[in-house]
Amino acid sequence: MASKIDKKALEHLAELSRIKLDEKEEEKLIKDLEKILQHFEELNSLDTSGVEPMNGPLRQSVSEASGTELKNSFRDDEERMNTNQGAGTDAFPETKDGFLKVPPVFQ
Repeated sequence: MASKIDKKALEHLAELSRIKLDEKEEEKLIKDLEKILQHFEELNSLDTSGVEPMNGPLRQSVSEASGTELKNSFRDDEERMNTNQGAGTDAFPETKDGFLKVPPVFQ
């Protein structure tokens, strides 16, 4: 069985994500996270022994003319105007030179 999400773990996750939760939200979120973990546990129990692993963004496709070929499953990059780059930086606690400044993950 998947490990349970307790209040202490939820408080740690909320602190990392910088969100504030009240008691009612905490109870609902704990139940939701437990359901998500149960779903992953169910997925882990599936037999995938006959499924070929996908090692990147290329997928295998069978073409009548050439047999088996690899195709890119991502869209082409294209220039976009009016992106929202930089939006939300004013809500972040610290910025430096236009970048978000975060505390170190590893000490």
